[in-house]
Amino acid sequence: MRPASLLRALQAQGPVHAIRTAVGDPAWWVTGYDEVRRLLDDDRLGRAHPEPERASRTGKSALFGGPMGDFDNEQADHRRMRSLLQPHFAPKRMRALRDRVEALTAGLLDELAAAGPPADLHTALALPLPIAVICELLGVPYEDRAQFRAWTQAAADITDRARSEQGLAELFGYGRQLVARKRADGDPDADVISRLAATDGVGDDEAAAMGMFLLFAGHETTVTAIGEGALWLLATPGQWEALAGDPSLIDAAVEEILRAPRMGGGGIPRYARTDLEVAGIHVRAGDLVLLDTGSANHDASVFADPDRFDLDRPAVPHLTFGHGVRYCIGAPLARIELQVVFSQLAARFPTLRLGCAVEELTFNADVLTRGLTALPVTW
Repeated sequence: MRPASLLRALQAQGPVHAIRTAVGDPAWWVTGYDEVRRLLDDDRLGRAHPEPERASRTGKSALFGGPMGDFDNEQADHRRMRSLLQPHFAPKRMRALRDRVEALTAGLLDELAAAGPPADLHTALALPLPIAVICELLGVPYEDRAQFRAWTQAAADITDRARSEQGLAELFGYGRQLVARKRADGDPDADVISRLAATDGVGDDEAAAMGMFLLFAGHETTVTAIGEGALWLLATPGQWEALAGDPSLIDAAVEEILRAPRMGGGGIPRYARTDLEVAGIHVRAGDLVLLDTGSANHDASVFADPDRFDLDRPAVPHLTFGHGVRYCIGAPLARIELQVVFSQLAARFPTLRLGCAVEELTFNADVLTRGLTALPVTW
């Protein structure tokens, strides 16, 4: 995270900044709310690049460090992917999954209560719940969790390109094995991967790639959100007590949890498909543009006192899930998990508090999501 004072000073200079990425490549860093929101839905930006080997990179990750996709067909490919995945995240399917999320959460909190304080909320709740949920949704064996989590962590490594590429290859190979198993099982309605494998025109490689993308995105970010959400609630005076005392605050709490973290976290990478102007800055075709939703969510012209975590904050749409045609397809599931987790946690552990000083907490800086490594708590 960049210090709030540095971000405030930069945003005062304007919403777009010329920077060098962590690997020394040139990029435009966009921090203003209005600009980020508009550019997230601007088809003049994309994830592909006409000359990938010459494109600026944000890091060493093979998954997100550089360009992705075919430049000429990127938009059509994206529309196809969303059309294939959207039905699996339809409101009816998500509502049906909610009961299961509630049961899984209750079981983990039973174990937490039985073990007694102190505890590590990361290993007891934040990590196992999203993994269990995504396994059930996709049809991935839960007993494989240590293996596939190791691969997703490797694939997300932003410092070691070889490790990232190896992790991505292992994850894709695992996905192909799952697809083959689903086809052999012959139950096309069992889970998301089974339904993808049974879809006309979807080959094994495409089904495996989509399934493993959902496996990665469907648990890594939610693990981080649960851990950081608990940290914000417990470290900000009065906020945990407010939620525990008034369950109707849960929706506001979830939206503030989604808005508050990762201020100045680097940004969503996009490449300019043509020359364009952004807030008076000339961006050339092929330039890397980093759309920093974290900084946009802390734009003082939109969010009053943006660095304060506040459950009473007036509702303004944050950009954590993006905006427009690339809005996160898993947003409804993430919200369900966060609503269930913090509703149950606050009800059952109203006296929960941090088990160490905030300054003693550590984050995993080598991976894309940069989540907590542990969250000691007591009650």
